[in-house]
Amino acid sequence: MDRASLQKEILDTIFTRDMAPLYADTCQQLGWPVDNAQLDRMRAANAKKLEELAEKIKDAEENAGEMEVRDALHARADYLADIGDRTAAAEAFAETEAKTAGAGPKMDLAFSLLRLDISRGDWVAVKAGLEHAAALCAKGGDWERKNKLRVYEGVFLAATREFHRAAELFLDSVATFTATELMSFPRCVFYTVALAVVALDRPTLKDSVVDNPEILSVIDSIPHLHALLDSMYGCRYLEFFGAFAGMTDAIRGDMVLHPHFRYYMREACVVAYSQFLESYKSVTLDAMAAAFGVTPEFLDLELADFIVAGRLPAKIDRVAGVIETTRPDAKNAQYQGAIRHGDQLLNKLQKVVGATLAV
Repeated sequence: MDRASLQKEILDTIFTRDMAPLYADTCQQLGWPVDNAQLDRMRAANAKKLEELAEKIKDAEENAGEMEVRDALHARADYLADIGDRTAAAEAFAETEAKTAGAGPKMDLAFSLLRLDISRGDWVAVKAGLEHAAALCAKGGDWERKNKLRVYEGVFLAATREFHRAAELFLDSVATFTATELMSFPRCVFYTVALAVVALDRPTLKDSVVDNPEILSVIDSIPHLHALLDSMYGCRYLEFFGAFAGMTDAIRGDMVLHPHFRYYMREACVVAYSQFLESYKSVTLDAMAAAFGVTPEFLDLELADFIVAGRLPAKIDRVAGVIETTRPDAKNAQYQGAIRHGDQLLNKLQKVVGATLAV
């Protein structure tokens, strides 16, 4: 979809739903011209609706019980959230929570405010909201709300580049996914697979993702995602990079992963390169370049950056055209660890003996 069509779709949605506060914020952030006639019309519609809701709250307070008052307050909070008035909605949700009994219903209010904060990309507010929801959950949240909380936390962690923990939380949630108010199940699977590919080791990827029936039930509905997963696990790197190129638009178009696209791309490359090099003590640059479908010159520069950054345990002999892995084998690593711990123990014993002789 081109930019003009996307802008029209956004504006049509805003105008249809009378989202005056969101319209004003969007125009300010994106530099769009303001249609003052539309803005005045929407503000009038918002004021009328809020007046009706205020009358219902007053009537409930005068003629009904606490539950009816709470429901009327909740309706106002939901309406403020729907039109994008985040400040007023936060106050309304807090007022509603004060009239709400039970940790579960209070968590539902916290989730509503979290969705509003997530939609605005205010991750500082999301973090605070998650802490509040977790505290409520500790007081008696049921399994369904606990599972929802994992999904919300997974979104936050993905947005803050904690890909490994985010992948684990999404994997914990897919079997009993119910957070449809936040995202669809295919979107949850998209996050789960995309993050797992760059965050989990190969055995875990096989057990938790490749053979996961819930994931397999919808993965083919998401273009290139199945190919991305299978090619990484199957060590078909040329196919993996082809699938990754196909996933580019989906990742760029996602509000959570878009700001981290370059970082995600680098992590995917590191995982693929590391997995390839694990099978070799040394390999020619030409052979590895052919496996990934790139030129030796490009691969030389790419690997050099990762090696210098300490992300790949290898060294490049450009004259010989060979890449040598520098990863110590398991026995050697254990031997070096035993020597290190032995030295530490001897140092401690010497200090104890020295202190005893001094006495």
